[in-house]
Amino acid sequence: TTNRMSVSKVLVVSEDMANLQEYDVEGSSYAPLGNILTTDGKIVDSLPAKNTCINELAQVCVLCNDSRIAYNDDSKTYLCVGEPTEAALKVLAEKLSTDSVTFNQSLNSLSPKDRATACSNYYESRNHRLATLEFSRDRKSMSVLVQSEDNKSTATLLVKGAPESILDRCVSVRSSYSTTNLNPVIREKINEKLLEFGKNGLRVLAIATLEGCKLDDWDLTDPKNFINIEKNMIFLGLVGMLDPPRPEVKNSIRKCKTAGIRVIVITGDNRNTAEAICRKIGIFGEHEDITGKSITGREFDDLSKNEKLEVVRHVSLFSRTEPNHKSELVELLKSQGEVVAMTGDGVNDAPALKKADIGIAMGDGTDVAKLAADMVLA
Repeated sequence: TTNRMSVSKVLVVSEDMANLQEYDVEGSSYAPLGNILTTDGKIVDSLPAKNTCINELAQVCVLCNDSRIAYNDDSKTYLCVGEPTEAALKVLAEKLSTDSVTFNQSLNSLSPKDRATACSNYYESRNHRLATLEFSRDRKSMSVLVQSEDNKSTATLLVKGAPESILDRCVSVRSSYSTTNLNPVIREKINEKLLEFGKNGLRVLAIATLEGCKLDDWDLTDPKNFINIEKNMIFLGLVGMLDPPRPEVKNSIRKCKTAGIRVIVITGDNRNTAEAICRKIGIFGEHEDITGKSITGREFDDLSKNEKLEVVRHVSLFSRTEPNHKSELVELLKSQGEVVAMTGDGVNDAPALKKADIGIAMGDGTDVAKLAADMVLA
């Protein structure tokens, strides 16, 4: 993919607490410009000022985030500094604006440089980050504990992560004006939308919160405790992100197949999202029956050694995987006499790059990955 994320969908629970409210987000760059629209095409201004749930969601997007958007005066473009996924959330917050209509009315008068971070600065100036619960692959989430300048007697945990993981740990749901039990009916509706977003190739994050927290009550010295802190949460919503495939990928895969090279996709993405992208890039046909050709990391872990050897002979997509799965796949394929080339860009990809017959690091990857690889793809 282009690794250039942009949020195109926002989903929250409607005011009646019985249905879902979906919003479309315009714009596909890192520019903080683009309308928020209802599904019938109506533009909604200052949405956080009208919907407290959206306001909280915007705060999570800003505060549970270590990236930033910068404006380059030379190129006259907005750039991502940090993780593209987090940068997309910052851009969403800028497009949503804030809960202050007066502040929002001043946004159009700002310089491009100041506009890049205006809404983020607004929320950051009103909240103090007390602690960060870093992302871990076991819980598939990240959170921050923040204290509002308006209420220093308590703190709030702001959480983002994989929808299936977040939803499992939510017991309540927020609408514009109230909070209620996350009942099976609403849970099912959220899961249906999650499935729909995935089939449309969107990468989806869930947003949640936990109120009435106290830092002194927690032991944050061991990351294994984080999953026990991020529980009994309030579900706020989903954000769906576009990360389009690179235009040249489909033709490259076709050339590989013509040359007798089998292409296997290994990704941390949700299964539905990964399958949709694989259809777009030619790993699977548009209407191909992919039964037995797509498997998740968890399903793979549950197999015996012999079953794994059989799976790697015909599966073309491994989704929701961990870095160790890459190493294991290299070993299994090599044990069958295959010559294996593996791509990677992160520190955790280094072992697999080292084990592969040809380790290929991405040009914008980490130095650790580049050192472990046999070649660097610019």
